Amino acid sequence: MFKCKHFGIKELVSKKVFADRGDKAWALLDDRALRTLDALRERFGSITVNDWQWGGTNQYRGLREPDCQIGAAYSQHRFGRAFDCVFRDTTAQAVREFILDNPGEFPYLSAIEMGTSWLHFDVRNPDGTIQTFNP
Repeated sequence: MFKCKHFGIKELVSKKVFADRGDKAWALLDDRALRTLDALRERFGSITVNDWQWGGTNQYRGLREPDCQIGAAYSQHRFGRAFDCVFRDTTAQAVREFILDNPGEFPYLSAIEMGTSWLHFDVRNPDGTIQTFNP
């Protein structure tokens, strides 16, 4: 089982998932998404996904449990294949541009959301290109 080098499990799952599964929640996350998350951290520096463990309000930017009311019913977040990232040292737009210009650096990344202040990426079943979509 792959575990991120740069992120703890509480940063990647909701309070409910952590309460139910603890460290066993790693098994619910796609290793391609976790490897991509680490690669983004190594390229761009500090990233925040969920901040609930530090008193923040974000808990659904990683894995969302099936009955979560946030997002689409078949969101990649519900399958452990998507993360929403906020970068400390750069903008989501700059990261999106880099990804699209350098797709080989993130071989598992298959989709990104455009036009948001965060980077949504996921590793859905790829078609050979990085798909882009709008909220």
